[in-house]
Amino acid sequence: MALIDVFLRRAIQRGRLTLTKPDGSVSTFGQDDPALKPVSFRITDTKVYREIAADPALGVAEAFMDGRLIVEEGDILDLLMLATSNSRWENGSNKLAASPLRRLGGQIRHRFLTANKALQSKRNVAHHYDLSDRLYDLFLDVDKQYSCAYYTDPANPLEQAQADKKAHIVAKLAIKPGMRVLDIGCGWGGMALYIHAKTGAEVLGITLSEEQLKVAKRRAEEAGVADKVRFELIDYRALEGPFDRIVSVGMFEHVGVRNFRTYLNKCRDLLTPEGVMLLHTIGRGDGPNFTDKFTDKYIFPGGYIPALSEVLKANEYIRWFVTDIEVLRMHYAMTLRDWYVRTVAAHDQIVALYDERFFRMWTYYLAGAIVSFTNGPLVNYQIQFSRDRLALPLTRDYMFEEERRLREG
Repeated sequence: MALIDVFLRRAIQRGRLTLTKPDGSVSTFGQDDPALKPVSFRITDTKVYREIAADPALGVAEAFMDGRLIVEEGDILDLLMLATSNSRWENGSNKLAASPLRRLGGQIRHRFLTANKALQSKRNVAHHYDLSDRLYDLFLDVDKQYSCAYYTDPANPLEQAQADKKAHIVAKLAIKPGMRVLDIGCGWGGMALYIHAKTGAEVLGITLSEEQLKVAKRRAEEAGVADKVRFELIDYRALEGPFDRIVSVGMFEHVGVRNFRTYLNKCRDLLTPEGVMLLHTIGRGDGPNFTDKFTDKYIFPGGYIPALSEVLKANEYIRWFVTDIEVLRMHYAMTLRDWYVRTVAAHDQIVALYDERFFRMWTYYLAGAIVSFTNGPLVNYQIQFSRDRLALPLTRDYMFEEERRLREG
């Protein structure tokens, strides 16, 4: 029996998985499960076995990207969902986990390759966010929100969920007329423009992506608010305050664990004495870990998803208060599913922009993220900080009232 048969027979109990090998022989694993689509895939090259054994995530990804692993029944999302559903994180047994030796190697790589100095940070951001603007238009909502949406109803369309996300975040900031707001990692400007439109506050959005900056500036000019909503290409470490409020959505994952304390301390110093910050980040529900090789090589070089313990540890002795923490569990899985469906539907356009290999890489990235939030330990954290213990109301009622106003207004 081939080694891959031994591995898959141990790993797959729920759902039916069929493998056709390079020699034409066929093996079936698991059994039909109404909750999981049956999947059939074919491996065309025996080298794939060694690559998967060496690093399962990277081995499967590159074989799929190269066309040496072909999903013939179902798609790559179905394959990854079936595999990870057999090893859900909360069940405590991960048959797909990295070996102790691979984990040690990953930790060493994480320790020495995630310094994220200012120049490298800009290069890392450009690797992902300076892709063709047309690509993001094909799968994001009309406001180009490239972060976890907020589904007040799981049946809501992506556009509604992203609008509700903005309301949910801005409500927590308790913004008052005349305030000055900083948006760190402003993307294509949607959040900054929303804040000004809903509250009248002046907003500065900063980014390290030249392509995002062009779009954000153009949007502000087209809206006639370029004097109230400004955008700059600048690293947060070079910025001067003060600001009454800071919002940071989907940027902390690019800071690098070595810079967590630097980042939080800088944000505190950028605030006025009664300033408030809302940090929205992907997070680990388990503990400190490392970035897998596929993500580091192809998607977010230098990126790292923090454990909540790492954020709070970095925040120790910084003189401001953690005033609220919310954990969003399934919202990003639903967001990513919407992105995945749109990406698959835009196959021809994406292949025309890049090529078939890029399309397979992108779908693997989205599918892998979906299962990480569905069956793995990933969640989203929204952490609120305040420099003064009296700057915010004593209960969370104000958040609900303001969110309702923003959504209805």
